[in-house]
Amino acid sequence: MLKAGIVGLPNVGKSTLFNAVTRTRKAQAANYPFCTIDPNVGVVTVPDDRLAVLQKIAKTNVVIPAAIEFVDIAGLVKGASAGEGLGNKFLSHIREVDAVLHVVRCFIDNDITHVEGSVDPIRDIGTIETELLLADLQVIEGSLDKARRNAKSGDKEAILRLAVLERCFECLNASNPIRSIKFEGDEAKVLKTLGMITAKPTLYIANVDEAGIDGSGELVQRVRAHAKSTGGNVVVVCAKIESELAELPEADRKELLESMGMKEPALNSVIRAAYDLLGLQSYFTAGEKEIRAWTIHKGFTAPQAAGVIHTDFERGFIRAEVYTVKDLQELKNEKSIREAGRMRAEGKSYVMQDGDVCHFLFNV
Repeated sequence: MLKAGIVGLPNVGKSTLFNAVTRTRKAQAANYPFCTIDPNVGVVTVPDDRLAVLQKIAKTNVVIPAAIEFVDIAGLVKGASAGEGLGNKFLSHIREVDAVLHVVRCFIDNDITHVEGSVDPIRDIGTIETELLLADLQVIEGSLDKARRNAKSGDKEAILRLAVLERCFECLNASNPIRSIKFEGDEAKVLKTLGMITAKPTLYIANVDEAGIDGSGELVQRVRAHAKSTGGNVVVVCAKIESELAELPEADRKELLESMGMKEPALNSVIRAAYDLLGLQSYFTAGEKEIRAWTIHKGFTAPQAAGVIHTDFERGFIRAEVYTVKDLQELKNEKSIREAGRMRAEGKSYVMQDGDVCHFLFNV
């Protein structure tokens, strides 16, 4: 299971957000085996309205949603790259995650102390990103000499590795995260082996107060501008409200959401954005026994998707029978979908689309 790490300075709402998201998704997913792996790790389900559509028609009580792992990573302070505070722990944990959710404080509250004495989201982002840049730079600098010696042999792989390291060094030296430049093909494969923190996809979570939940505030706009320039995205959340929502029974939760003009908790947007950030999408299987969302990487072919259920499905793949949730909504059952010619037969080269409903035919 892929991991999204929640990072941020102390007192920005990071742990409040983590606690809210894990409590809420546990309460809403009785059929998914929620677990807290450590005190700071939780598996959360991905909200998906299409499951309710499938359940209504398939008439089964067993619904298994997609899930991802959230990690609440130790707070960071200046000098983390040199081992200050919990720096070494922070850096080791962040290297283990697949994407970064960076919580940034975008509200002013004199009762909540800021470690820098004032609220400035771009300065705060800079504090953390500078430490991550320095940590990556240390790794690159420690690898360059050996890579240069190896490249002199004329070995193609050694030459390619050196080229990637030099591109990373140039980028980091210009104070830019590695994700701000594009690596493709073999270079992208080499980059993946380096474990660069600043190459990880990043989502900025702008933590606002109740007055700023529409995301129009000046502090949030500054975060949006920064994200656009460095290859990140932004989701706006009021961690205080989300924490309150997480504690309420379902009926009271709906009432509070309506009173604030919200259709759903903002945490749902965070979870879906994290799922997308990780390069993931879902396809469904639906039957009398269960409805299930299966997690696959974007770009997976039908045999690869089948292999997520069982390796035999991929090994003996013949074809996939595919339709959409919309087809099921309109035509009510699979028999009618077949009769209307909307049940598609897809072969080994078919690239799965988000929301496909599938049957796999295989022979081993």
